[in-house]
Amino acid sequence: MTHAPADAGGDADASRTVLFDFDGVLFQGDAFEQFIRHRYASSAIYKVLAVLTVPWWLLCGVFSRRRAAWALTHVALCGLGAQRYQAAAEAFADELVRRPRQFYRVGLSVLRRHLAEGDNVIVVTGCERMLVTRLLSQLGLPELTIVATQLKPGLFGMRLQMHNIGRRKVQNLAAKGVTTWRMAYSDSFQDMPMLKPAVEAVLVNGTPKLCKRVEKALGRTVTRVAWY
Repeated sequence: MTHAPADAGGDADASRTVLFDFDGVLFQGDAFEQFIRHRYASSAIYKVLAVLTVPWWLLCGVFSRRRAAWALTHVALCGLGAQRYQAAAEAFADELVRRPRQFYRVGLSVLRRHLAEGDNVIVVTGCERMLVTRLLSQLGLPELTIVATQLKPGLFGMRLQMHNIGRRKVQNLAAKGVTTWRMAYSDSFQDMPMLKPAVEAVLVNGTPKLCKRVEKALGRTVTRVAWY
């Protein structure tokens, strides 16, 4: 079955549009964080660079933990151009898909069911685009529309171009002509901008505290699911 890309249907397909977050919804954990940890574990050079750049990423941490995390990410990607980065990300993705219990089997089954029913499924994630694209392709889902974080080549290696989180997810969907959708699956309060417009908001493995917080912000109940 062939599915129209998200930017082809726009709001006309809103009743059949379903959004899935990736980390914590289809993937157990944070895939890009695991990739960065793998980079540090695989070479002492990156550990040395991290130590040498302590003043830089500590200064970033004064402003936000997220900035500090990206500073350390940039260190781990030092020396990688676009082609070398893609090769490294795809090789790591190939390794991840072979790990047991790395993905939520129920979540993948639900996603495939939506596809079988003719829904326009879009994966909207903070994970990096090349990494998540390869992971989904290796899982037999190569034609999904993916809206994800993007990197760009810099002077010393790959750098953050656009972090697809929070309101940025909705903005990037709108850029593809998608402004309304029927369902949205997430595990995070950070996805409120994506959950609020959904006819049905679904929280995956949400704690009672998170569910109450989301429901209070939405002003309505959410669907709660437990996936493994």
